[in-house]
Amino acid sequence: MKRKIIPYNPNLKEFARQLRNASTKAEILLWQKLKCKQMYGYDFDRQKPVDNYILDFFCYDLMLGIEVDGYSHEFLEVYNKDVIKEAKMNELGITVLRFSDFQVMKDNENVMRAIEQYILDFEGHNPLS
Repeated sequence: MKRKIIPYNPNLKEFARQLRNASTKAEILLWQKLKCKQMYGYDFDRQKPVDNYILDFFCYDLMLGIEVDGYSHEFLEVYNKDVIKEAKMNELGITVLRFSDFQVMKDNENVMRAIEQYILDFEGHNPLS
C-alpha cells in the first residue's frame, strides 16, 4: 500500500523546533507516554508541521493528531482557529483528538484510555464497533 503524502509548509520547521523546546508541562507529560513507540508500537512526532499548521502530536500510521489546549483556547478567536485547523486535518484524512491541559495533568489515565481506544478502534479490536 502506498503511503499518502502529507503536505507541510517547510517554513514552519524552525517554529516547530522552537515549540518543542518550549513545551508546556502537559505536553511534556503526554510526550513521556507517547514517545519511543510506547502506545502499541506506534511512532508519534511532537510539534509536527502538517499543511500550514503544527499539530502538538502526530502519528502518521494512525493518521492521528493530538492537540493539548491551554487556557487560551477558551477564547473565541483561538477556538475559531482550532475549528478551521481541525477541519483542514479532517480534509487530509487526519483525526484530531483534543484534550485540555487540565485533562492531561489531572486526568491523565482517561486521556491515555481515549488514545488507546482510538488505536484499538483503528486496528479493528473494538467488539462494539
